[in-house]
Amino acid sequence: MATTDTLSTEQVISLAKKYLTQNYTRYPVCLVRGDNSWVWDAEGNRYLDFFPGWGCGLLGHCPPKVVQAVQEQVATLIHVPNTWYTEPQALLGQALSERSDFGAVCFFCNSGTEANEAAIKLARLNGKPKGRYKIVTLTGGFHGRTMGALTATAQPKYHAGVEPMLPGFNYAPFGDLAAIEKAIDGETCAVMLEPIQGEGGINLPPSGFLEGLRALCDKHGLLLILDEVQTGMGRTGKWFAYQHWGIKPDIVTLAKALAGGVAMGGLMAKPEVGDKLKPGTHAATFGGNPLAARAALATIETIDADNLLDRATQIGEKFLARFTALKEKCPLITDVRVKGTMIGVELAVEGAPIVEACLKHGLLINCTHQTVLRLLPALTISDEQIDDGCDIIGEALLAMKP
Repeated sequence: MATTDTLSTEQVISLAKKYLTQNYTRYPVCLVRGDNSWVWDAEGNRYLDFFPGWGCGLLGHCPPKVVQAVQEQVATLIHVPNTWYTEPQALLGQALSERSDFGAVCFFCNSGTEANEAAIKLARLNGKPKGRYKIVTLTGGFHGRTMGALTATAQPKYHAGVEPMLPGFNYAPFGDLAAIEKAIDGETCAVMLEPIQGEGGINLPPSGFLEGLRALCDKHGLLLILDEVQTGMGRTGKWFAYQHWGIKPDIVTLAKALAGGVAMGGLMAKPEVGDKLKPGTHAATFGGNPLAARAALATIETIDADNLLDRATQIGEKFLARFTALKEKCPLITDVRVKGTMIGVELAVEGAPIVEACLKHGLLINCTHQTVLRLLPALTISDEQIDDGCDIIGEALLAMKP
């Protein structure tokens, strides 16, 4: 059977349209190779990637230590079920726990939505003895596509066609402590949110909000669940975004960048919370498999060895300076929001034409919520690449008429 790099883009698109479900909006580009912040298509065209792997490419494409770890592991032991112990999984649990600030215990799965399903289930297991099962989530958040995580996603546009949603979820506005407290009742067991809303448009929490939310959860005896699928693993300049605000959540979910581009999800919990996951209560067949765990360990090793937490902060400062300067001469930009390598540029117009214009000039970016250009560059990106990409975005914006 031929591999994709022997086919033209046109041939691949024809096969995909015939044999794949059509649930993705795809650009007419077939990518065949990646190296750090560069990718190449089937015709040999090169693109600068400011959105590698939809946030999974924290270290860029094919990071060397991850590649080496995967190559070694795939020739040694790919997968065994969790009825057996494996060294990579145990070491990964230790590495995450030591970086969590609260002595976390870990559960591993394969994706962000699985991690959030596990968090929902764990919250209910903790609340069951007191008759508590409801969870408050926040508008503008995004937690996944499976039914529990989808119900937790307080955005009706994602619910269309699959209603009724699951019972037991109440919604409140992001950043509004009074509204969140109003949504809490005697059957509530947890509050669940992204500390920085990613898909929602890189929405940063108001000053004092997360600290106040921790206090609010303590007041009502609730678990605080932080979805760090997008913000975690150094993306914001800290191992986990909650560390910027000095709080300690009860449950944290991870995925995307966790294993350097290899599919993996996970959950960290305080020991007294995580101990409710007993044999038979939850499982994931591929969760924490040796291949993914080795990739995750190599990811952590790379972040440490190359001082990439500091680099994330530097990258964010450079993007902020570039887009703040551009905002002064481009009336289409209404706001710039940055935390490490999470960058959102709010526009007064729809952003899709800008994404298309950038693609034509060899730059890959994303638009979310119609008007927010979202960038999640690799922590390994160079200053020169940042400048080149920002130049392309600036030219596209300045060429567009208000």
